[in-house]
Amino acid sequence: MSFSSEVKEELARQVSASRHCQLAELAAIICFLGRLEAEGSEDVRLCLQTENETVIRKCFTLLEKTFNINTGISKTSAGEGKGHTYITLVRGRDGVGKILQAVKMNNGYGMDQAARKGPNPLIIKNACCKRAFLRGAFLCIGSMSDPEKSYHMEFVCTYEEGAAQLKELIQGFEVEAKIVSRKKYYVVYLKEGTGIVDLLNIMEAHISLMDFENYRIVKEVRNSVNRKVNCETANITKTVNASSRQIEDILLIKEHYGFQNLPDSLRETAELRLEYPDATLKELGQILTPSMGKSGVNHRLRKLSEIADRLRD
Repeated sequence: MSFSSEVKEELARQVSASRHCQLAELAAIICFLGRLEAEGSEDVRLCLQTENETVIRKCFTLLEKTFNINTGISKTSAGEGKGHTYITLVRGRDGVGKILQAVKMNNGYGMDQAARKGPNPLIIKNACCKRAFLRGAFLCIGSMSDPEKSYHMEFVCTYEEGAAQLKELIQGFEVEAKIVSRKKYYVVYLKEGTGIVDLLNIMEAHISLMDFENYRIVKEVRNSVNRKVNCETANITKTVNASSRQIEDILLIKEHYGFQNLPDSLRETAELRLEYPDATLKELGQILTPSMGKSGVNHRLRKLSEIADRLRD
């Protein structure tokens, strides 16, 4: 199971205690996946256009909690070649009207308007209801990448107005979100790990939040170790290359000039470098008598390099 599916499974098990929050989450599901089907004046059906068992299960749980509706799942196809499957939630004008009235999608603010512009503001006027709505939205149109690979959470909206409303809802919790157009859809997305953690907390996916944080910790530790290893490797390479050049210069001086012609300080440094080819400047300085710092040792080696360059010329 993908990490995104694990988050949705956890959200499906999370049911608010308050009826107004349950209605807000139900409104999200109807807003993004709901459809009205009619075969006559009285045969009206409220359906979901989905095959996602997690969403279907959560929707029926909310209907049972809020309206005491407990019916079986009935699937219908939307005509040959259309490729849509509808799950019938409620059948009958009175039952459908009661649900739409409760989720504030009747009269002047219908399902079409909710699908295009987002939910009626009355259904998400409380902060707890906004959390519930975001939970339902992620169940329907949300997804996440594997946090081991990258940090990315998104909501794929059909309408630009709905995407803008969803972005505003997320940013109301001080979480940064952006919108990008992708083919015929509008995607509200988060790329920062901190923002994703905050949104998981807002939606009350606490187990997934901890799993995500564990992935982040492991990833950050691994990156930190890699940076340190790369830094150490670069330093070792730099030291080895410098030591190789110094030894080459010293051997040239020894062969064509002779150590006896060098000042005592340079001769001592040259002999120590040949004796300790892998030592750092600091270590060479500690071996010298009297000892000296890195800058002093570096100055002597530079003098030896200048002598070698004159010999080459």
